Amino acid sequence: MSSGGISVKQRLNRMIRQHFSDEGFLRNIGRFEGWVSKLLSIAMVAVIVVIMFDLSIYLIQSLFNSEPFIFLGRTLLDIFGLFLSVLIALEILENITAYLRKHVVQVELVIVTSLTAVARKIIILDLEKITGVSLIGLAIAILSLSISYFIVKSVRQ
Repeated sequence: MSSGGISVKQRLNRMIRQHFSDEGFLRNIGRFEGWVSKLLSIAMVAVIVVIMFDLSIYLIQSLFNSEPFIFLGRTLLDIFGLFLSVLIALEILENITAYLRKHVVQVELVIVTSLTAVARKIIILDLEKITGVSLIGLAIAILSLSISYFIVKSVRQ
């Protein structure tokens, strides 16, 4: 019934108090965040590998199946889009690993990643298929992110 004078019920009560006390609960939440961050890092590495594979296949197909004039047109913009996708994925991975190290979300890095994503959108933009409202939205996004970046940079210095 007891081990060293402590009953199973008493051990269970002590364990519940340890895990659900504020300190224990926060420790468990921290562990959970760590595991989620590690899983996200592994998933992001997989995404980067897939994007790199996609980029390689696209480059090979474009080089051997297209005429040079076509390659320098829309194909080149698609290649830039894939390169920037890799860069964005790497920045997101950096965000995750920075969080793992410091347990703080680095706002500056998030803003830079967002700016890169908007820049990618602009680079691969097909002006024949986009509306004026979408262009205004992109302009507002760039302006807002740029101002945010300036504010974060100036506060840090």
